[in-house]
Amino acid sequence: MTDLNIDQARFNMVEQQVRTWDVLDQRVLDLLSSTPRERFVPEAYRNLAFADVEVPIGYGQVMMTPKVEGRMLQALDVRPGDRSLEIGTGSGYITACLGKLSESVVSVEIEPELSRQARQRLAGQEIENVVYQIGDASGGWTNDGQFEAIAITGSLPLLPESYKHQLSIGGRMFVIVGQKPVMEALLISRVGEQSWTTQSLFETELPALRNAARPSAFIF
Repeated sequence: MTDLNIDQARFNMVEQQVRTWDVLDQRVLDLLSSTPRERFVPEAYRNLAFADVEVPIGYGQVMMTPKVEGRMLQALDVRPGDRSLEIGTGSGYITACLGKLSESVVSVEIEPELSRQARQRLAGQEIENVVYQIGDASGGWTNDGQFEAIAITGSLPLLPESYKHQLSIGGRMFVIVGQKPVMEALLISRVGEQSWTTQSLFETELPALRNAARPSAFIF
């Protein structure tokens, strides 16, 4: 794509996919307009950078669709002083967005090569407030304290309770919970030492985090 086509494709993505899916926070729309999504898509799928599809990035992982990314960022309402935790670095695109919105980001990825690639892409964007961690966070991630925002970029059939305790009071977590064909995007907010609220945002589907626990099957 030429630069002109890329700019037009990005504009169309924001206006025709993201905004029409009830993403009205101008900070988020401006963020998606200014972050070069095409640089985070594998070369073989570059023509799908702005399409309403889950783009494969290797190792069985995908990028979320732009409209789901927009809804997630809007729901998290990340502010400049916030510490953010991302579970599933993936391509690094959401990492870049969180890096622009947050004071700092811890991004955890189970696949070392994806983490390495994301680090290179973000270095080219001059985003330097991200700590990259390698590990399996499917059962929680308790290594780096509490956070004001937690973005989980793969689905979880069962949400580990430990994630809720990683939120600071007033913190927000976006997570897609369930199994096909019923998955639900949730915004979980910590409102006290032992109290949380849960808001259902929308229904969707997304591949599960690797090694994520699943409900026990009934045996008759």
